[in-house]
Amino acid sequence: MRKNRGRTGRKRRRKQFSSLPSNGVNQSHILEYIQLRKWLKERGFDDRNLRPAQFSDTGRGLMTTKAFQAGELIISLPEKCLLTTGTVLSSYLGENIAKWKPPISPLVALCTFLIAEKYAGEQSVWKPYLDVLPKTFTCPVCLDQEVVRLLPEPIRRKAQEQRTVVQELYTSSKSFFSSLQSLFTENVATVFNYDALQWAWCTINTRTVYMKHSQRECFSKEPDVYALAPYLDLLNHSPNVQVKAAFNEQTRCYEIRTDSHCRRHEELFICYGPHDNQRLLLEYGFVAINNPQSGVYVSADILLKHLFSADKQRNMKLSILRNHNLLENLTFGRDGPSWRLLTALKLLCLGSDEFTYWKKVLLGDIISARNEERSLNIAAKICFSLIEETQQVLYQLLRMWG
Repeated sequence: MRKNRGRTGRKRRRKQFSSLPSNGVNQSHILEYIQLRKWLKERGFDDRNLRPAQFSDTGRGLMTTKAFQAGELIISLPEKCLLTTGTVLSSYLGENIAKWKPPISPLVALCTFLIAEKYAGEQSVWKPYLDVLPKTFTCPVCLDQEVVRLLPEPIRRKAQEQRTVVQELYTSSKSFFSSLQSLFTENVATVFNYDALQWAWCTINTRTVYMKHSQRECFSKEPDVYALAPYLDLLNHSPNVQVKAAFNEQTRCYEIRTDSHCRRHEELFICYGPHDNQRLLLEYGFVAINNPQSGVYVSADILLKHLFSADKQRNMKLSILRNHNLLENLTFGRDGPSWRLLTALKLLCLGSDEFTYWKKVLLGDIISARNEERSLNIAAKICFSLIEETQQVLYQLLRMWG
């Protein structure tokens, strides 16, 4: 009789295969993760329940070595491991920040520290963490203008606004960067260039956890709510899980508890918030497949393009919608046009004999069968127009990258 053909052999094989990762490849043996875990252990964090892994659909993330039950603590990162403005102030930058007027923002302080530590290379105490941070980002602020122009109008506009924010942050911080020249042998204009600031800004924008700090006089009045959390920030987002995350004042650790069950050797997810795909792309540089929060945005320009330009009450209708904040966040969701979009369309489709009822439209009342039909017809036209526009963009991307 051949070995392993009986019940014992079947049990052994089941146990063997159940111990294999379902869709992730363990990355714990990679040098940068070995050094990171050693560095974290020196600061009081020695987690044995999560392992860095590479997943086919989400890229790198954290894989479980045990099953987690709903309500269980999945990670507890000591305060010593967190990178905050307190870290920056206690560093060689603290004295320069304290005496600089007008005060810089907490965000600029963190950006400055990341850039300086990255420049320090082997001399940086934070090198094991810096080595696992992304070298590049896919947020719209980092994309080529040629690619940004292909984005849907609402997110394209927000991407341009985001780019302007980062550019203005860089311009307004140049004087402070210059004041740090005595700390560097190289010209600070080379160290703190725009690309360096963009990388630091994206690192903070995509990876920090919320942690409120007391207001310090050496900083501007902007909220100081950032904390970079090494290892914890390897956790990927899923819109289908819920977690409780906060800094525990008693344990002095940043803790995350899951409200979901997770099996052994699966990727462990957290939820960054109830964000649609536009927000995820803008802030984090990715979109979530089958996102229940996702929606397609309709700009005011697209809305008006499908309406009669000869409408004598057009400007009055637009003024009403603008005053009631109904020209923004107009979307198609999984169930069709949103209430905001339909309300805007119904008001814009009011006939001259119906215009006096515009307040009833805002309250959700049905004015007439004609108004309902026109609104839904235009919604359908906008939908088909957006589908056609998307197909054209995909074709351009195929030509660009094919």
